[in-house]
Amino acid sequence: MNSTLISIPKRVRFVELSAKALRALADGDLAGGSAEAGVTLDEYFVCDRARWIFGYRADQLAKDPSATPWITRAVVSEPDGAVVGDAGFHGPPDEAGTVEVGYTVVPGYRHQGYARAMLRALLVRAAAEPGVRTVRATIRSDNSASLATIEGFGFTRVGERGNERDGLEIVFEVPADAIQGE
Repeated sequence: MNSTLISIPKRVRFVELSAKALRALADGDLAGGSAEAGVTLDEYFVCDRARWIFGYRADQLAKDPSATPWITRAVVSEPDGAVVGDAGFHGPPDEAGTVEVGYTVVPGYRHQGYARAMLRALLVRAAAEPGVRTVRATIRSDNSASLATIEGFGFTRVGERGNERDGLEIVFEVPADAIQGE
């Protein structure tokens, strides 16, 4: 018998988090956010960091409801239906056609290939949009898991930036026309 482990790529689908779901999560209402999303969200969706992000995204949608198709969604593993994280873009493409990806894996599902599955799906979605020319990923310099996740997707380091909340971040980009579909 061969005991070699075979890595099978994870499959995920996205579930929209409406402005109402985002606001409930930002307020720490996990049951309300889950009910609004139609899936059972993990406790991680109401941790301090998640609450800040979901509040920010709810405010973003209040200002620009047309951003809804672009921003954060719950990520569900297929075929088992477990909510394994959230992922999306920071907003619609800017004037230059750039979108920025963001993804978070629930701690109990980390190091299992879900981040790569999320990123792959986001890249395929971005490449399919005529207005998208570049996909950006901004990653904290100490986030070795995310730095490893983007390997093999064609990203090139284009710069650095720092901010009060996250410290030093490395900016990576990949041209949309270089992204391979599924």
